[in-house]
Amino acid sequence: MRRIALLFLLASTTAYGQRNLNLEETVFGSRTYAPTSLVSPNWIPTLNNISYLDASYQNLVSKGADKNGQEEILVSKQDLENALKTQWPQETFSLRMFPYDYKWKDDKTILLEIDGKSKAYTFDFDTRLKTISNAILSDLNGKNKEISPDRTKVAYLIDNNIFLVDSNGKTIAVTNDKDPGIVNGSDYTHRQEFGINKGLWWSPQNDQLIYYRKDETMVTKYPLVQWSTRVAETKDIYYPMAGMKSEEVTLVIYNPSTGSKVTLLTGEPKEQFLTSVTWDPSGAFVYVGVLNRGQDHLKMNKYDAKSGALIKTLFEETATTWVEPQNPLTFTPNNPQHFLYQSDKDGFNQLYLYDTDGKLIRKLGHKELIVKDLLTFSSKGDKVSYIGVTNDGLDRQLFEVELKSGKTTQLTTESGTHTASLNSNGTYILDQYSDLSTPNVIQIKEIKSGKKNILIQAQNPFQGKINTPKIDFVQLTTADGQTPLTGRIIYPNDFDPNKKYPVMYYLYGGSHSQLVTNRWLGGAGYFDIYMAQQGYIVFTMDNRGTDARGRAFATATHRQLGQAEMADQMKGIEFLKSKPYVDKERMGIFGWSFGGFMTTSFMLHHNEIFKAAVAGGPVIDWKYYEVMYGERYMDTPQDNPQGYKLTSLLDKADRLKGDLLIIHGAQDPVVVQQHSMEFIEACIKAGKQVDYFLYPTHEHNVMGKDRIHMYEKIAKYFDLHLHSSSTN
Repeated sequence: MRRIALLFLLASTTAYGQRNLNLEETVFGSRTYAPTSLVSPNWIPTLNNISYLDASYQNLVSKGADKNGQEEILVSKQDLENALKTQWPQETFSLRMFPYDYKWKDDKTILLEIDGKSKAYTFDFDTRLKTISNAILSDLNGKNKEISPDRTKVAYLIDNNIFLVDSNGKTIAVTNDKDPGIVNGSDYTHRQEFGINKGLWWSPQNDQLIYYRKDETMVTKYPLVQWSTRVAETKDIYYPMAGMKSEEVTLVIYNPSTGSKVTLLTGEPKEQFLTSVTWDPSGAFVYVGVLNRGQDHLKMNKYDAKSGALIKTLFEETATTWVEPQNPLTFTPNNPQHFLYQSDKDGFNQLYLYDTDGKLIRKLGHKELIVKDLLTFSSKGDKVSYIGVTNDGLDRQLFEVELKSGKTTQLTTESGTHTASLNSNGTYILDQYSDLSTPNVIQIKEIKSGKKNILIQAQNPFQGKINTPKIDFVQLTTADGQTPLTGRIIYPNDFDPNKKYPVMYYLYGGSHSQLVTNRWLGGAGYFDIYMAQQGYIVFTMDNRGTDARGRAFATATHRQLGQAEMADQMKGIEFLKSKPYVDKERMGIFGWSFGGFMTTSFMLHHNEIFKAAVAGGPVIDWKYYEVMYGERYMDTPQDNPQGYKLTSLLDKADRLKGDLLIIHGAQDPVVVQQHSMEFIEACIKAGKQVDYFLYPTHEHNVMGKDRIHMYEKIAKYFDLHLHSSSTN
């Protein structure tokens, strides 16, 4: 998330009629003050037209790539409601808007999923004839729905079991496990690490379904106290803490025609991670990335779908830190024997072209470019497009690479964060981007000529309504002197460099995160802006261990979380202290989750810097955190006792000097409340005062209207201890 120093003065104005954000707008203001955009834009297959929802959200419209193309209504919500009523006259549907999650099947048919009062409906909708076909009705309570490629069957979950319904309405119970510790088909397998976002996969031939079977009966149960009853009760969750017994997962193939099941022989030990699940195009094989519990040895295995037997290990990947598969294999359209594999093994997440025997055909990486999102193949199947990370992690650009040669071409040019895609024949780009000073631009660009058809050029949504603070990007360097870092500084209204201001230092710092990007407002949240409007300098920076800077940058934290992170953040602190307008005696720090860990760590390891701090849902001792995430970065307490002792904050409570507020959700299933409770007890034993606030019904994040309450508490805490102006 960092990049060259970018200075931008957003209109810092106190013009008549403009005001500051209020606390409610820190939570819900992004709806009111969102830059103008298009809702659900998509290319229509084989056409040079895009589709999107119109400003009323009632119509799906299309527009040609040509500048002169007129907006045309393809289908209205009323058309859809009429078709639904004709098809299912006894059912009740309540559509507030046209479904934004539509997908194109061909140039006239969209795929829709809509809930009625009694059933969930999956069907094709002809936008020209306004008719419904290929409908499947399933249980309204079904979760994690997976539709077969031919759209004749839907698999879904009810509690911990899988059900399947076909187009004839026949429902089959695929599993029938009574023990809640046996969970089938869940995307929450391995706690959704390793890029896992589903637990069911149909074969390309629609005749087999592979699914996760997670056995966590041997995992320790963790109690969460429920306060809603006259006498409080406990809700038990399975929570595998670092170094303790973890879940055992298998992959099972189900044949709907025969009812038979085959379990892949993924071997021992049972405590391993099964990732990157991918069907072979033939349906005869399944590929699975088998990662050891130590997360430093991956085997990409090929299994026989009929017997479940291991055919061969295609290749292996090892590391002295960790190996973290994040994506399934992607088979190429022109050769069913070739697939794309993503890995950061050579320093940056890039593409590798392999064959199904495990032979590396070609590395498709380009310099130090990081592949962020793999998109689509060209119509000829000879190229693939993706969003890549550039500009020292700050920018996102569209690229295309030739599979045969590896030649890579950047297709978008403006510095910023792009969400972009190619039309079917690869002649136009639908490009949406923003940068620090640009709220939103949506354009269609002709690749050959470079001509642009600008559809949206959004104005500052705060203009004339809300005082917009000045925001700068500042360039720093990691503590080891190796890598540029970008900080984001937000100044108070009517900033005067001759005055001194208190500071709110907001940070996260954990893996797969990036708080500073070259996008609208630099990625700042509305609470950041609110605090700046209250008279604070608000500063944020991403340290080593975070995302989008390559493998060495990410793994610098291995086995000693918080140490390299604090060293880098000290560079941001030194920058602030060097500025005459920063009041070094009135600095506060705030972070949540890993950021709560970082906040508390600073108050103990560097206790002379911050006068006040707010730590939300903080990790206090990594031995209380779960196996999948925790052991990747820290190994086990048994293997790394020195690292766990160094990073634990329990034995350092006596170092606390400033005022510290800890906030926790009592129902937190991620960072369990035991972390903060143990720290409170340590503070009591050390004779240290600490403030504590609990949200009884919230989990890891405080959401909804209660988030307004939380932000008010944080703002008032800083005002109390840093003597800033009062909150709204």
